Amino acid sequence: MTIFCSHCHRPLQAEMSCLPSRAKQAPSASRPFRSTKSASKARRDQINAELQALRSLLPISAQEKERLSYLHTMALVCLRLRGAQLFPPGLAPPAGPALGTELLSLLPGFLLVLSADSKLVYISENVAQVLGLSVVELLAQGDTVFDILDGRVGEDVHKKLLLAREEPGREVTFVSEMRTSKAFRLQHGGNRVVAVCGRFVALCWPPSPSTTAFLALCTPVVQSPTDGEAASQDDVFQSMHLLDMTFIDVTESVTYHLGYHREELVGHSWYSLLHPEDAELAAAQHRAVALGAGAGPAAGTAVLRVLRKDRAWSWLRVWARRDGGCITCTCRCLR
Repeated sequence: MTIFCSHCHRPLQAEMSCLPSRAKQAPSASRPFRSTKSASKARRDQINAELQALRSLLPISAQEKERLSYLHTMALVCLRLRGAQLFPPGLAPPAGPALGTELLSLLPGFLLVLSADSKLVYISENVAQVLGLSVVELLAQGDTVFDILDGRVGEDVHKKLLLAREEPGREVTFVSEMRTSKAFRLQHGGNRVVAVCGRFVALCWPPSPSTTAFLALCTPVVQSPTDGEAASQDDVFQSMHLLDMTFIDVTESVTYHLGYHREELVGHSWYSLLHPEDAELAAAQHRAVALGAGAGPAAGTAVLRVLRKDRAWSWLRVWARRDGGCITCTCRCLR
């Protein structure tokens, strides 16, 4: 069956020949806008010139500018723009670049500033002493705090930052491994365990997400042993629990680390020692071990704060495993 054109009554394959001349010429109208090699080169040159101009405005040495890739340049520019939005020229940041090298060297860790949506706003230069990565190298990992943390704690960190954002001024603390340089990992056998302690501060009133920043001090703690590496017995104690985490036994060395005698803990719940902010993380570890969820040693590992007998808090890295009808925990003190 042949279909004929409604204009000239010719077969369909000849239909294009009967279209108005303007319609036939329509495709050629786009030819002047098609990409050519010269146009592409002109765009690349323009982009390169813009990046060079942005690089020249960065407040770093000429030697550092020469080493910057385009990716690093854009990462630093974005960091500066976020900082300028939170800290306008008339408002100096309390933890800003004005801090001298001598003062930064006295800190037990490095300073970190985040925006309300967890974007990196400021990292003090002494981060290289802790992680083995410069600010530029760290930014290459990503532009949020989650990009530089161990992904396993992302959900817990997100909840704590959300809690701190809802209550400006409330201090929150979390411990996580942070990404480090290859040389650091080869020397120490892994990434660096860092305690992040900070709070959201409203920079002006009324507070809003665009004028609220999370100011934190990131302090390194002792590097945990890698899998298969025996921990020093001076830093370790073990405890045994029922499936509901009630103590049924604990090694005598707990007295040295936490101040309690064995008899004071047996019959009490593990949760009675935990910091309230770490209870949810401990419960997730408890469920994973009790139900046999997850695979590998990381599934039963968590960094938690427990209450010492002198009412101070101690950080413990806890490895938990299920042995039949009980749960065994190996706890190493982090200093």
